Amino acid sequence: MSEKKNVRLSVLDLAPIPQGSAAREAFHNSLALARQSEALGFHRYWLAEHHNMTGIASAATSVLIGYLAANTETLRLGSGGIMLPNHAPLVIAEQFGTLESLYPGRIDLGLGRAPGSDQRTMLALRRHLSSAQADSFPEDVAELIRWFDAEEGEHPPVQPVPGLGLKIPVWLLGSSLYSAQLAAQLGLPFAFASHFAPDLLFQALHLYREKFKPSARLAKPYAMVCVNVVAADSERDARFLFTSMQQQFINLRRGKPGPLPAPVENMDNLWSPSEQYGVQQALSMSIVGDSDKVRQGLAALMRETQADEIMVNGQIFDPQARLRSFALAMEAARSL
Repeated sequence: MSEKKNVRLSVLDLAPIPQGSAAREAFHNSLALARQSEALGFHRYWLAEHHNMTGIASAATSVLIGYLAANTETLRLGSGGIMLPNHAPLVIAEQFGTLESLYPGRIDLGLGRAPGSDQRTMLALRRHLSSAQADSFPEDVAELIRWFDAEEGEHPPVQPVPGLGLKIPVWLLGSSLYSAQLAAQLGLPFAFASHFAPDLLFQALHLYREKFKPSARLAKPYAMVCVNVVAADSERDARFLFTSMQQQFINLRRGKPGPLPAPVENMDNLWSPSEQYGVQQALSMSIVGDSDKVRQGLAALMRETQADEIMVNGQIFDPQARLRSFALAMEAARSL
């Protein structure tokens, strides 16, 4: 297929809290990015559920979606994702039914199976640490879809109010083969998290497309690939900005997550050889550079994955540099 395939570009926002800042500023920065994304023509804008992460402000994901939806006009907003094992499906159906009722035709529900937290936080979220609950994920997804796809006149004994019959788009997210296979089985769109776990990307895409079963929701496979893009006016500047994300990954691996660190000129004194290897592996599909480098990276990604949509993440310390990076990413995509 030609590289000239129309590129749908979307945004993943973890609502980063830079060092010296607070959640309130992170929310305002997210709104600025959402408004810019709407103006530039990004297709959708997703927020991710994480807990006990002092550098990520999007834990109350549906609340933040509502804040951004209320202050934009046309941008699709959603979750990338809601970690369903943390919640009763009925609660999620009601939350997203409320969002869809307030902002019709603009809401996506992306679902993940991971906890989005450590074990102690999982207990604080009232999760039972048993394999039985993990195995209920397919049934919980199917239950949500039954509610959303209910026809007029259906009255199940338990129903989300609002939410019943609202046809809210449901996506499955993953970084392994599990969600790829389930998305294929259920006939749902699939998004792969190659921005932090790229190893199984191509295998997951192949499995999803090969096993896909058409459904009332989706006639043919629809795959989205998420990657980190850090763009600046020069490659040197982009590499400098990227060191914030590299430091964040080191801290996560050390079990010391914190606010997003300021960029540094040199990473050599900050990581051990094994940490460097691990971080570079996790971030190996990141596209970092000036406009031309980003254009080449996006073109290669589209050619190699045949993705229907690319979602861009960018953990960048300075809010203005973050806005500039996403603007350059869209400029590069439009030049393909």
